Amino acid sequence: MFVADMNWPAVQALDRNIPVVIPIAAVEQHGHHLPVATDSLLLAEVVRRAEGELGNRALFAPLQWIGNSHHHTDFPGTISASPRLYLDLLLDLAENFLQHGYTGIFFLNGHGGNIIPGKQAVFELRQKYRDRTDLLLLFSSYWDFAKPHQGYEQKRMGHACEWETSMILSLAPRLVAGDIASLESVPFDHDFDPAYRGWITKDRSATGHIGSPQHATAQKGEHLLASFSAGVVSFITSVAEWPPFKE
Repeated sequence: MFVADMNWPAVQALDRNIPVVIPIAAVEQHGHHLPVATDSLLLAEVVRRAEGELGNRALFAPLQWIGNSHHHTDFPGTISASPRLYLDLLLDLAENFLQHGYTGIFFLNGHGGNIIPGKQAVFELRQKYRDRTDLLLLFSSYWDFAKPHQGYEQKRMGHACEWETSMILSLAPRLVAGDIASLESVPFDHDFDPAYRGWITKDRSATGHIGSPQHATAQKGEHLLASFSAGVVSFITSVAEWPPFKE
């Protein structure tokens, strides 16, 4: 169910133990070849497919298109909330549902820059409501729920990469610009591993992409979208079976 399609009495009538899914994405540069709305477009498609399978087993909030993308702001087209502001935004999004009695909040993420503040948000909420035993506060990215490695050059999600480029080729090929076959791979790794280095995108990529978009195909994209959507459905179904939700 999409909460945006419902009136408030219909929302009020829902079981408060239904998982509430809050999709969070971004609008930011995606190299020379992909639209700045890539993360939002892809997460919206995963959510559309998942909602169609789940029906009344989950309540989906509207997709939050602004993300924590300050590391991309050297590139035009990026629209970002600063990290601390974004953390407060996520906290308030969850609180909107918690104050009305919902007990399961799942941030479903579609942008790498949202991972740290997203995890911090659910961590802080759990500390605030530390005496509640009925709350389930979750964060994950949609690509965590499937590992479609066979037949792909990349083994994990990048940025404007083989995976994202393939999915946009499947979903909206008219939005892919130029000859992707002429693009070159940009490595995932950076110096000083295993330490985490503070970085901005231009430290790692002159073009803005990270990964191997030249290997993308629409067929790979449909496989990725189907795999990720099915993984999300399976996970949310398991969340709905959490014992406090069944009491």
